[in-house]
Amino acid sequence: MRDKRVKIAGSSLLGVFARCTEEVLLAPLEARGKVIESLERLLQVSAIPLTIGGSMVIGSLVAGNSHGFVVTTHASKADLARLSEHGRVAQLPGKMCAAGNIVLANDSAALVHPTLSSKACEVISSTLGVPVQKGTIGGLKTVGMSSVATNKGILAHPRLSPEELAVLEDLFQLPVDVGTVNMGSPLVGSGLLANSRGYAAGWETSGPELGRVEDTLGYLG
Repeated sequence: MRDKRVKIAGSSLLGVFARCTEEVLLAPLEARGKVIESLERLLQVSAIPLTIGGSMVIGSLVAGNSHGFVVTTHASKADLARLSEHGRVAQLPGKMCAAGNIVLANDSAALVHPTLSSKACEVISSTLGVPVQKGTIGGLKTVGMSSVATNKGILAHPRLSPEELAVLEDLFQLPVDVGTVNMGSPLVGSGLLANSRGYAAGWETSGPELGRVEDTLGYLG
């Protein structure tokens, strides 16, 4: 197995700094050269270097799928224009605008922070083209950082409850399992980029953790 472990801007928090869909990889301008080449090879998508509102924490500020992107209210007109080249784009209304932290989405569904407004949920649904449901994962409201969802499976926070598991399985209609990244971090979404084609994990992620990623997200068969 070719090494699937990467750092972005010297950090193993890949999901904080970048956002991956089936179509593109949104990566910070600071990620260059061999890092971008590795990510493009592992995820089999082209990278789009950018900032969001001048920030490099793209993964925290953007949620997306093949249909579009929901972004923080701090995104500039230029940011929105750049993203609109690759799908629908909308800014998330309300005070909780770090969309990547509070939305877990793939091409068929989205689970969101339980206190998001109805208006915010409508914006997410219409932009990403999926049904939206409120919930938690491992008791955490920041569902976008607690888990990773692809079109093949979901890897979730290890404290996922039976009730939360049932919600995920019913909403996404996909296999769900729990795991960690970066030598025991339960915030799977902070250290993993994945789509149905492949994945990249944070540099500190162990062999057994990589095995769980590959098994759960369907890369083994």
